[in-house]
Amino acid sequence: MEVHPVIMRTVAIANQKGGVGKTTTAVNLAAGLAQVGKRVLLIDLDPQANATTGLGFGGGATSTIYHVLLGELPLSAVLLNASPAGLSLAPSSPDLAGAEVELYGRPNRERYLKNALAPVNDFEYVLIDCPPALNMLTINALVAADGVLIPMQCEYYALEGLAQLLGTVRRVRAQLNPQLEVHGLLRTMFDMRNRLSSEVGLELERHFPDKLYRTVVPRNIRLAEAPSFGRAALEYDPACAGSQAYQGVAAEFLRREWVE
Repeated sequence: MEVHPVIMRTVAIANQKGGVGKTTTAVNLAAGLAQVGKRVLLIDLDPQANATTGLGFGGGATSTIYHVLLGELPLSAVLLNASPAGLSLAPSSPDLAGAEVELYGRPNRERYLKNALAPVNDFEYVLIDCPPALNMLTINALVAADGVLIPMQCEYYALEGLAQLLGTVRRVRAQLNPQLEVHGLLRTMFDMRNRLSSEVGLELERHFPDKLYRTVVPRNIRLAEAPSFGRAALEYDPACAGSQAYQGVAAEFLRREWVE
């Protein structure tokens, strides 16, 4: 039987606006993919390290993605086994906030994460939880990625932020990573009772019919509680509405084709 090599797909989960469910999406999408048997690496590229603590590593890891970006350690040396089985984490720490300053002036500073991922072939999917800013860390993620998944709340200012992020994606594609595509837009923290949410959702459907995820993630208290227990919501409470939604997100993620 012919054995086909595994093609690793890398997705940056990005939005420069904070509080839109970006880390919740990164953690639970990663967990959802692992639950269906995929080998997944989640890279916590946010100095707030919320994905790291949200997966139960709140004590602080001594070796983190910070050391990888500065070339002190290979990526394989910092990986932690997370739950569910099949999920690995490249942890973050507040030290990462200084990486941008320390990388300043170095040649090809936008490609440090891409170079770190080059020898990695143990995973089917790499998800990168980006910081809530369009800074050098986010640029590193976009240069390393095949696509970008954008979680967003359905509110007026989210549309302005989306335009800014899409502009950054276009510039990165033109100058640094011609393969980069918008993988999709995901509506998070959605409140059906809110008229503005519904109106913004319709605008997104009109302007991004092929990129907008059909699955909608609702506001859900169990999603907010899960990180304090160091677990993805899909493991903390699989039956809650938020977990059910992220199971749908993972299924839809796998159905989407990576064809330009």
